[in-house]
Amino acid sequence: MKFASSRLEPVKPSASAWVSQAAKDAKARGEDVIDLGLGEPDFDTPSHIVEAAHQAALRGETRYPPTGGTLEMRQAVVDKLARENALSYAADEVIVSNGAKQVLFNAMMATLEDGDEVLMCAPYFGQYKDIVLILGGQAVALKCPAENGFRLTPAQLEAAITPKTRWIMLNLPSNPAGAVYSDTDLRELGAVLERHPNVLILSDEIYEHILFDGRTFLSFAAANPSLKDRTLTVNGVSKAYAMTGWRIGYGAGPKPLIAAMTKVQSQICSGACAIAQAAAAAALNGPQDDVRRFCAAFEERRDLVVDRIAKIDGLTLDPPGGAFYGLIGCGDLIGAQTEEGETLSGDADVTAYILKDAGIAAVPGSAYELSPFFRISTAASMDVLGEAMDRIATSVAKLKRKT
Repeated sequence: MKFASSRLEPVKPSASAWVSQAAKDAKARGEDVIDLGLGEPDFDTPSHIVEAAHQAALRGETRYPPTGGTLEMRQAVVDKLARENALSYAADEVIVSNGAKQVLFNAMMATLEDGDEVLMCAPYFGQYKDIVLILGGQAVALKCPAENGFRLTPAQLEAAITPKTRWIMLNLPSNPAGAVYSDTDLRELGAVLERHPNVLILSDEIYEHILFDGRTFLSFAAANPSLKDRTLTVNGVSKAYAMTGWRIGYGAGPKPLIAAMTKVQSQICSGACAIAQAAAAAALNGPQDDVRRFCAAFEERRDLVVDRIAKIDGLTLDPPGGAFYGLIGCGDLIGAQTEEGETLSGDADVTAYILKDAGIAAVPGSAYELSPFFRISTAASMDVLGEAMDRIATSVAKLKRKT
């Protein structure tokens, strides 16, 4: 008997989750493994946020919340976007969901017709493609190589848009490359989209507060105010506030789009956890000292990884401008042989090798549609990252490469 729908056939499990589970399985077997596969801050949620959840529970905020989010949380988003991003929204132009990923799913389910095209910048967060595929859309990967800073160019965008294009997905800064767009970059992309009024823009800004080297953040909708009425700004509390397990994301956009997304959410899960929303509102409304402290730590870790990879012959890493990942080039290792005589024919083989030989779990670049690279999360402690770099250097040095 067939249980799975045919629409699931092209959909793959999350690569980072699969790698992380493989690392956990190896640890359960007694193997010494460092898991750098999953993008999750290693900090505890700040105490004032936890206390806000506690007080909400004591007040009895334990019943069904409104589908689109509590008024407190939606107003916190409205205030945050006005305060930090110079964006003006009303509460009914905001939806609160079970993580930013559900915001993405709601948006695609609410808008896609079979065969609609969604443009995405490769390398991209793998679930972008899978969400589009499961909902009958066509994912169109626009290759953004390292020599372009892993950024989409206006010429690429112009050439990719067709009458079937429904969305362009942007990620600022990006997972997995940490690519950052300048204010000019955003406006030039916006100028292209001005000429294509049927294309919607999804700007995933979940890593907004994790920027390095003194950079400041500009939201896509703020850079292109004339496009605000067809832009969905997506964000959440998972990364900046170390709240991955609280599962709160949000989107802000045109009222008809938010209403359609809320209708979708009403048939999937109803509202997100009321207590978690109280915590998220406290995160957005409260002191931001911990956000800055986390960012400083992520930058220090970025610097360590960039410095150490530069000393490993065969690997490259352009310094990420934001987020907490390193997309490490491993092209010089393709074709190399292990001590057991196995040939590394692609970046998936490279990650399999460093897991087996070095005990380091990483995600192959092919999962993000850009090879040959592998991604590590730099959201681990300095000691853990230093040990991981030592192990990777030792394993790479063992390989026999063609001269």
